[in-house]
Amino acid sequence: MARSILLTGAAGFIGSHTAQALLARGDRVVGVDAFDFGYEPSLKEANAAALTAQPGFSLARGDIRDRELLTRLMLDHGVDSVVHMAARAGVRTSLEDPASYASVNVEGTLQVLEAMRAAGVERHIFASSSSVYGARTDGPFQETDRVDRPESPYAATKRACELLCGTWHELYGLQTTCLRFFTVYGPRQRPEMAIRLFAERIASGLPITLFGDGSSRRDYTFVEDIVAGVVAAIDRPLGFTVVNVGNGQPVTLQELVDTLGDLIGRAPVCERLPDQAGDVPLTWAAVDRASALLGYAPKTSLRDGLAAFLAWLAA
Repeated sequence: MARSILLTGAAGFIGSHTAQALLARGDRVVGVDAFDFGYEPSLKEANAAALTAQPGFSLARGDIRDRELLTRLMLDHGVDSVVHMAARAGVRTSLEDPASYASVNVEGTLQVLEAMRAAGVERHIFASSSSVYGARTDGPFQETDRVDRPESPYAATKRACELLCGTWHELYGLQTTCLRFFTVYGPRQRPEMAIRLFAERIASGLPITLFGDGSSRRDYTFVEDIVAGVVAAIDRPLGFTVVNVGNGQPVTLQELVDTLGDLIGRAPVCERLPDQAGDVPLTWAAVDRASALLGYAPKTSLRDGLAAFLAWLAA
């Protein structure tokens, strides 16, 4: 049965891929996006144009802090599920402007939950982040691990949103699956994100800046694998639960850079600086729960994912 889904952040990187996957399987998607924060506007406009050309998609330009707008869209479109991806993203910029992160991420999520309650919508997928696990050197990260020491305002807002979702489940019965995304990359990635920034500079023969000695490890996860987890979660109401969605195979920063250089055909020129505040030494997803509850199985190796990303970048 086709669903009617409200998707916040629909014109963004992960949001646009999610919308595409939902439309492909016959769902109706109501996209909400403020076309703000962290994007060159033309990039989001291009994502939105590609979506609005497809039947079953409608776009509302607005802010997730506008509860009346969200409630009206849910009622007018007969929405039965909400996928909430809109947020201020980025660890480092959250150190510079924590107030806007708290406003957009925490207040925005509160308004999404209240709009759902007003419209009688009970199924919710919340895009959380591996950053809630804080600075750790051991792994893999389990959903039952402590998450009370976030390293950045961004991470703190994502954890706060998880707590709100849990509270709204206890008080009002809203069913939320919080998906903790691990270092997502792929086509349409934002220009300031590391992989895209590295790729463009390596291809141009320009030096790249590496923070630390290159030994930090990230669980790089291809966007199509992330989207598969999101779609599976929509179809499986689980009350309130938290689920990691990652690749499960952390890779060092140096290995990432070397693989990019190999695929591009240029030796990277690296300039090294000390670790930055807010950065963590490791992300590593345990995906046992995702496998058991969602049938999740990441399929894309780092090399294959980077090759797909570079093909898109060159197109």
